[in-house]
Amino acid sequence: MRVLADTNIYISYLLSPHQDSFVLFLFDKIISGEITLLFSAPLLNEIEVTVKRKPYLLKKIRETELIRFIQLLKGVSEEIPFITTKIPVATRDPKDDYLIAYAILGKADYLVTVDQDLLVLGQVGKVKIVHSGEFRAMLKDRSSNAD
Repeated sequence: MRVLADTNIYISYLLSPHQDSFVLFLFDKIISGEITLLFSAPLLNEIEVTVKRKPYLLKKIRETELIRFIQLLKGVSEEIPFITTKIPVATRDPKDDYLIAYAILGKADYLVTVDQDLLVLGQVGKVKIVHSGEFRAMLKDRSSNAD
């Protein structure tokens, strides 16, 4: 199962890297071979720019933690090739269009987010757009049914 997670998922983790975090759940699923996590250079750039541009985030997330986390993501994820053509409009928030384009290019089964502008779409092409809580519940169900 191929998964692209939205920037907001990673920012939430960086703000509160506790045991029950969704990102740690994703890492467990990567280790168990249940998912392939995808990333793109623009997504990593958005994480970095978002943290560095917002003073309240910079107060809570040290730059060394941010750099280490981005390196970790690169190490455990599959990179989607950079898109050099114009990205088509797909969402009501144009800043989210790149996520749809990269999810499709990366052949993601799921785009996981908490962004209502994306969630309202439900599905684009073969990519299902789901809330992180829904995705976690779905994978837990699969795991318990496999036992």
